Amino acid sequence: MTLILAVIPVLLLIILMAFFKMSGDKSSIISLIVTMLIALFGFAFSVDNLFYSFLYGALKAVSPILIIILMAIFSYNVLLKTEKMEIIKQQFASISTDKSIQVLLLTWGFGGLLEAMAGFGTAVAIPAAILISLGFKPIFSATVSLIANSVATAFGAIGTPVLVLAKETNLDVLHLSTNVVLQLSVLMFLIPLVLLFLTDSKLKSLPKNIFLALLVGGVSLVSQYLAAKYMGAESPAIIGSILSIIVIVVYGKLTASKEEKARKSHLKTKDILNAWSIYLLILFLIILTSPLFPGLRHTLENNWITRISLPINASTVNYTISWLTHAGVLLFIGTFIGGLIQGAKIKDLFIVLWNTVKQLKKTFITVICLVGLSTIMDSSGMIAVIATALATATGSLYPLFAPVIGCLGTFITGSDTSSNILFGKLQASVAGQIHVSPDWLSAANTVGATGGKIISPQSIAIATSAGNQQGKEGEILKAAIPYALVYVAITGIIVYIFS
Repeated sequence: MTLILAVIPVLLLIILMAFFKMSGDKSSIISLIVTMLIALFGFAFSVDNLFYSFLYGALKAVSPILIIILMAIFSYNVLLKTEKMEIIKQQFASISTDKSIQVLLLTWGFGGLLEAMAGFGTAVAIPAAILISLGFKPIFSATVSLIANSVATAFGAIGTPVLVLAKETNLDVLHLSTNVVLQLSVLMFLIPLVLLFLTDSKLKSLPKNIFLALLVGGVSLVSQYLAAKYMGAESPAIIGSILSIIVIVVYGKLTASKEEKARKSHLKTKDILNAWSIYLLILFLIILTSPLFPGLRHTLENNWITRISLPINASTVNYTISWLTHAGVLLFIGTFIGGLIQGAKIKDLFIVLWNTVKQLKKTFITVICLVGLSTIMDSSGMIAVIATALATATGSLYPLFAPVIGCLGTFITGSDTSSNILFGKLQASVAGQIHVSPDWLSAANTVGATGGKIISPQSIAIATSAGNQQGKEGEILKAAIPYALVYVAITGIIVYIFS
């Protein structure tokens, strides 16, 4: 009965969004209320704990998630205001008129780089918005951005998920990082192929798509493996994404038709740099404040800090924001300065920001309810019940299902990092019981979590916000579920075979 009660919030959310086609804000409010009632009456969770758990969840939703979503969409809206998005569109078209190459470059390449640098939704919001501006359908743009934002999340936000996992399990970060890359190896080839096939499903395009997927996948795998083995968790996604971008651009130029090659681009270097100034500034600020510069990061992290302590389950939970290294703040600064460089007035920028806030009001409700729901599930013990039941039921077959637990963590919390905090220790302890390497099973948690990212309601809320498609969350979830299930099944088979 306890297990049935624990599973109800997850099933209810999927049913309301995917089958009743209820909007994200309404389905998340209903699911939150049901979760609160189950916590109170099914898990003897006190009213005080319930209140503070929801408050903690709401705070985590606002920062970093909602601030980052707001600023990511703000950066895109400023580009529309200054009309520089037209230059970016022209540039993507000048690289190649092949829509498959455009989609792969934006979602796998550019999206992967955004995930590697900032994470927390930027890699879904910005590529989806640019794809829509290039003429792709909103639902398609959202779906391919979600599917692409899977593999890179393992080492997203400068390796945060794996660094947190190593800290939680007291395991070596180099071993963990290497195992994560090995478990994701097959998907580094399959995900680009899926993205290419979804864009162009004609049979005659299949050989070309397979070749390009093998090329991009090979570059991603080799570069990420070497980076993980010798440098750790901070750099694999960054190096892999940059090399993927170079390979895709070179391939696009080499395979362009004679007419395309003959057509000269009328864009001047000065205009291109001006159009990209917002994203270049954002990337510069993210790199500057990243662990790649430990001294500067340490100084920034220890100044301008907000700390809030909340009493949950007879202990104190600390909520901390370091504003000077906050990805949302960096997005705002980069966008604001970039907007001024592009000719916008200060008043115009604040009007765009306010209009973006109004555009995202349903997203705010959805994300606050979802993160509040996941925090209540965690604090009341529901998540632990589900994970333990799965571990007990599967026995020696557990490695086959280990990624499912990671996937569940991301589906509920929306974060690979949070999934590792929830289940990292569980995976390592089960590994000891069934005589499997704890490094291998703990890595499986992160790998499964990357699959859960495809169908996380929070990621879907970000995708719908990017395309102004609020209310279509159920449609996108239904389209994404098959890919997430196959993704997690493949990782489960790899983890099991080599365990």
